[in-house]
Amino acid sequence: MIALLICVVLDAHQISPLGRVLPIPISMRHHLIWICSSPMNLVLAPMEGLLDFVLRDTLTRIGGVDRCVSEFIRVTNTLLPDRLFYRVVPELHNHGQTPSGIPVRPQLLGSDASCLGDNAARIARLSPFGVDLNFGCPAKVVNRHGGGASLLDDPDLLLRIMSAVRRSVPADKPTSAKMRLGVNDDRLAVECALALEEGGATEIVVHARTKADAYRPPAYWHRIADIKAAIRIPIIANGEIWTLQDAAQARAESGCDSLMLGRGIVTNPALAWAIRGEKDSLPWPVLLSHMAHFWQLVCKTQETRQQAGRLKQWLNFLRRHYPEAQLAFAAIRTINAPAEIDRWMLESGWPR
Repeated sequence: MIALLICVVLDAHQISPLGRVLPIPISMRHHLIWICSSPMNLVLAPMEGLLDFVLRDTLTRIGGVDRCVSEFIRVTNTLLPDRLFYRVVPELHNHGQTPSGIPVRPQLLGSDASCLGDNAARIARLSPFGVDLNFGCPAKVVNRHGGGASLLDDPDLLLRIMSAVRRSVPADKPTSAKMRLGVNDDRLAVECALALEEGGATEIVVHARTKADAYRPPAYWHRIADIKAAIRIPIIANGEIWTLQDAAQARAESGCDSLMLGRGIVTNPALAWAIRGEKDSLPWPVLLSHMAHFWQLVCKTQETRQQAGRLKQWLNFLRRHYPEAQLAFAAIRTINAPAEIDRWMLESGWPR
């Protein structure tokens, strides 16, 4: 839990209104003052094909986040076996926590309310930290088959799905949802959130863009404030939170209760600590030890043909923040054999 109140010193004689963040250059970053105000959680986002259990393990070892949501588990017209839940969320073998003790909430995706309810009941038996529903994925392959953000044109369906899941999950387990502002526009954003609340959601994550926006900047954090004003359950803001200043501005504009971090924390693994006011970045040698752990876990759990790609994928994000990551990415860009990457790591002095 952390607490924030923001004030920006504009010059020696002027202070902006409390709680409002104005754009400031990097050279004035030291004027961004964080003062304790109200409790807030930092949540690690679900990101299909990126933030799986391997990267969750590594990022939660680095620390700073309070809990995680898994990548989605697709539900169609069948009751899924336990082994599938364990494959996507192996933390269920550890009482629903990462090895470093951070809770993970499995996320279900689909459009059949009854089937989602049945699968939520089944996964609830495996001691998860609640159940989450995906109404935010913008991927065409997902939306084409009735799932993710494509459902945001039908608030009544959201209500039926949320109600079915809430009825199926024990009362002591949270049932949450992640949504976007809409499909092609945000006219139904508040109505969708109200439907989820009525259906029994205990909290809602709002990615502050529509399906049509995909991941193009900007994120419309101010629209989250309209949703928050209409509902009583906690709201978590998500989208385009890359830096400390982004986090400050997202909270100020949205009035959110908490923040969800995705690509920003993959790029700067110390982002959660920076938001907490403890450290801006991990030194590259420290991060290397975590990357070595990541690589070992990749090699242990992923198919051989996928291993090099996973390391390159993370380095591709990291090079936005670390010059050393750019050099490493360039060095292994054409290498696909894990043994050759091991050899390069040894020659480059990476920890083992």
